[in-house]
Amino acid sequence: MERKLLGKTNLSVTALGFGSMEIRGTRVWNGRPISDDEAGILLNAVLDSGINFIDTSYDYGRSEELIGKYLRGRRQEYILATKCGCTLVDCGDHDETPHVWTRDNLLHNIETSLKRMGTDYVDLLQLHGPTAAQVEEGGLLDVLKEIQASGKARHLGISSYMPNLEAHLAGPGNYETYQLPYSALERDHETWIDRAAATGAGIIIRGGVGRGEPGLGLGQQDRWHRWDAAKLDELLEEGESRTGFLLRFTLSHPNLSTTIVGTMKPEHLKENIRIAERGTLPADVYAEAKRRLDSVSVN
Repeated sequence: MERKLLGKTNLSVTALGFGSMEIRGTRVWNGRPISDDEAGILLNAVLDSGINFIDTSYDYGRSEELIGKYLRGRRQEYILATKCGCTLVDCGDHDETPHVWTRDNLLHNIETSLKRMGTDYVDLLQLHGPTAAQVEEGGLLDVLKEIQASGKARHLGISSYMPNLEAHLAGPGNYETYQLPYSALERDHETWIDRAAATGAGIIIRGGVGRGEPGLGLGQQDRWHRWDAAKLDELLEEGESRTGFLLRFTLSHPNLSTTIVGTMKPEHLKENIRIAERGTLPADVYAEAKRRLDSVSVN
């Protein structure tokens, strides 16, 4: 599978990464049930396939715990990213996940995450969606550098989105990576990816398959209306699925380092890998898809 440099980190990551939110379990954000054995089979299949980038977060339910349970013995085979600034609050039948932007919470996050995952460091520690004002008020950059100096995080990044992203790029963060939402159906960050990459940062794309075609995946019909309006079915190769085309469109962004695609089913993982191994869309098809998308507006 193709590998790319993750910006100024100089880490070599597979263009297709694994987003582990789907193995969070049922207590967070209406997650679906998954047994420990099912999670173990899936996570080992990720590494067996050659994927070497795994993204998780303190507030992804049981995700970190399961990574630790099943992959701690293979720690040298993959690049591990998690996020901080999070909490998990027991509300009886579910957990809420408010953010707390303080030094104490970030230190608690990294210590707990390392313990859960059975490792003494993460390759990438990302702030999980703060505003630039919250970063400044909490002195969060200093806290991240403190964690990095301790050896518990090798590189530092941020998961963000507009309108917050503009202030982060203009501020003193100098993050090594930016994690941003993007797909053919959600192109608001298309040029912002270029601006973030121009700083030398690596670009991690989330949402790159629009959660899958409605009925086959978890995508929402209102978002997929843009597909129909742009008549993208006309651009599909014989036998190509809509979700497959969408993944290849995402992979075609010239400043993408990796896109994290989540699943809880090994057969979906295999299909994602098969699609990613086909590589980017032909240049003329990619350009035509963007032209068609530019020409439509779906409320």
